[in-house]
Amino acid sequence: MMPLDLILLGPPGAGKGTQAKILSQRLGIPHVASGDLFRDHLHRQTPLGQLARQYMDRGELVPDDVTIGMIRERLEQADCRHGVILDGFPRTPAQAQALDELLAGMGRSLTAVLYIRVRDELLLRRLAGRWTCRTCGAVYHVEFNPPRVPGRCDLDGGPLYQREDDTEEVQRRRIQVYQEQTAPLVSFYRERDLLVEIDGERPIPEVTEELIRAIEVRKAVDP
Repeated sequence: MMPLDLILLGPPGAGKGTQAKILSQRLGIPHVASGDLFRDHLHRQTPLGQLARQYMDRGELVPDDVTIGMIRERLEQADCRHGVILDGFPRTPAQAQALDELLAGMGRSLTAVLYIRVRDELLLRRLAGRWTCRTCGAVYHVEFNPPRVPGRCDLDGGPLYQREDDTEEVQRRRIQVYQEQTAPLVSFYRERDLLVEIDGERPIPEVTEELIRAIEVRKAVDP
């Protein structure tokens, strides 16, 4: 049986991270987030991490071949032999093409690209209402997860504050950047008949079950 290689696509606030963790447990394959890979390589000061840091220290984008090298190394690890859930990579059609070539070289191919679709106005509501406890770091949301006492943490009573990157202006820009840079992947994978669109505006368990059903359908088509 071919490995179950999946990509989770979706804008900031769509719930990719939440669903990836659930799917990893349900399917028994690792969740590989590109941001976590970068942090791990930088922390361990691997050759790839040191190379990436050279570009980052100059304020330049890390070249695709460095990023794909990190992905290749991760996919070659034993826990990925039955499949993987990629989150945050690829970000551009060029990276998607490089991933196709990498998987082909390993005798693998993508099973499905799961696109969690959420309207911009709901994304903004989800992203811009977050407040964080200054003492313990617990996260609240003014609409979806408010504290019992306004401005105070339920756990330790610490003051809540809004991080600079949680403001509406910053989050609106994040969504705009996604639309400009990453959304073309939707067309890329739709043309290859790999894209499955999921309504991400429903409750988390309902989104999970639709993702599982979509994966099962794709596995039946490409055993």
